[in-house]
Amino acid sequence: MFDKSKKDTSQLGQTNRIVQGTVIKGDITSKTDFRLDGILIGNYNSASKLVIGPTGEVQGNIKCVNIDIEGKFSGKLEVSELLGVKSTAKIKGEVFVSKLSVEPGAIFEATCEMKSNLKSIPTSNDQSEKTA
Repeated sequence: MFDKSKKDTSQLGQTNRIVQGTVIKGDITSKTDFRLDGILIGNYNSASKLVIGPTGEVQGNIKCVNIDIEGKFSGKLEVSELLGVKSTAKIKGEVFVSKLSVEPGAIFEATCEMKSNLKSIPTSNDQSEKTA
């Protein structure tokens, strides 16, 4: 009578929120979107989007699908899709990302490795360098 193969959509459109003035020491795991305007001293892991607001700060590692940073981040950041760095952002550490958008005025003091789904195709210049 009931189709159990349907996906659970009960969390769609829901966003967790940590407000300014809140400090969390520990790790956060979330399945839904998350907005952080407080401070997280620890790691964050999600299969969704994270927004670090202008008063937000993360000191630790982040793994997520998408992220917009307006506040501060220091640590290791792994983003499987898009990292949006707003003009008020201050980022330090290591960044691994598929797509990157940085607004003028942002402070981006990090090593950055962009992952690509495309395979490297040797060009004719590469062939001539190997034979020379």
